[in-house]
Amino acid sequence: MLNAMRFPGLLLLALALPAAGQSSAAPGANVDQLLGSAVAAQQRHDLKTAIDLYRRVLALQPDQVQARANLGAALADDGQYGAAIEEDRKALAAMPGNTGVSMNLGLAYYKSGDFAHAGPQFANILARRPMDVPAAVLMGYVDIKLQRPAEAAKLLAPLERGHENNMDLEYVLGYAQVQTGDNKDGVPRMERMARATHAVDAYVIAGTARLHAREFKEAREDLEAAVKLSPDFPGLQTLVGQARDALGDSDAAMPAFEAAIRQDPHDFMANLYLGTMWLKKRELEKARPLLEEAVKLQPKAAEARLQLAKLNELTGHYAESAAALEDLEKADPGWLDPHVELATLYYKLHRPADGQRERKIVAKIQAQQQKTGPKDSQ
Repeated sequence: MLNAMRFPGLLLLALALPAAGQSSAAPGANVDQLLGSAVAAQQRHDLKTAIDLYRRVLALQPDQVQARANLGAALADDGQYGAAIEEDRKALAAMPGNTGVSMNLGLAYYKSGDFAHAGPQFANILARRPMDVPAAVLMGYVDIKLQRPAEAAKLLAPLERGHENNMDLEYVLGYAQVQTGDNKDGVPRMERMARATHAVDAYVIAGTARLHAREFKEAREDLEAAVKLSPDFPGLQTLVGQARDALGDSDAAMPAFEAAIRQDPHDFMANLYLGTMWLKKRELEKARPLLEEAVKLQPKAAEARLQLAKLNELTGHYAESAAALEDLEKADPGWLDPHVELATLYYKLHRPADGQRERKIVAKIQAQQQKTGPKDSQ
């Protein structure tokens, strides 16, 4: 869910480096002209020309550090991350501690998916410049990618004062807080960021957190705001449907699940919810393919198997329904629903003794639930 990168301009930081390391044996004027043309090409995003010109400069002056640093930036911007990393490392070796090159190297590692090597570059910058917000935000991204959200929150929270309008910082801090279970601070922060920037993913993160916290009204507001911005955002329609259903608005939930299935026919939750809704409406022919698809997608999903068993009972497939319910009962003896279904189904199978046994089990579980509260839904 976390947005992969919100810093498209950072790879140009090396353009501000002063020219350095020019060899007196090389034709300096020609090199200066080539370098100026290369920088101009890079600034207008003509990366092919810029890369070619920087390489021509380096062929004439291998120790021209600005050309090498800028070449690394241009290669990364062109998606050639391996080559960019090689050039950035050479440039950094020539200028140890240069934060611009460290930033470019870290970004090249990050964009290549090598978060373990990206992190130390941003950490090195922060060691020298603890209040460097862009480096801290990127370090926060790395921490989250490496499943260290608590470290990201600890790093970014002290930097927020005075930077409350930095939406990149707010996004990563809010996400890190949500990931660590700190919804009290994380969710409102993510919602403020979403409203300020109209960021679909921020609304989805906040809405999903509220949905899991059973804050259904607020979840629906966040998720429907996201739908208005981007109805085709992956998985969003399913979340909207769940929020609407949780508030008892099945008439509004069904179109959302239908949209989700059109987008992804193999969406487990959408198939399960929509199939269950059609089952409740006794639209059995509509329910069956959806519930069968849900069980096919997740054969061990207890709720999907329960709903399909109910459907089989309603359509006269008693033996098949009983076998599924008995498996569910064995897997979770304390789950009430399979016992309730079997208590009725056994009589249809002419097994009154088994039906009576199930009724006693149902009464026992219900008595226990009156004391301790109902078992969580499957």
